[in-house]
Amino acid sequence: MIPGSQPTLPTNRAFVVQFRVSPTVAPSCWEGRVEHVVSGQVAHFRAVEELLAFMSRVLTEVQEESGTP
Repeated sequence: MIPGSQPTLPTNRAFVVQFRVSPTVAPSCWEGRVEHVVSGQVAHFRAVEELLAFMSRVLTEVQEESGTP
């Protein structure tokens, strides 16, 4: 990042997602861990729906805290 420049994406909407190695029998397996960078909230997921539900919940909380639509 250039000194004095503003980040283009807000850090309060950043996540780290780790995926487990998929077994060869189920290559479409979505399993792992997700962490919200700013708050440190963590969840383990076993399906993409669980991953998205966690991210949606955290982003809703962030939005409510900041008062941003």
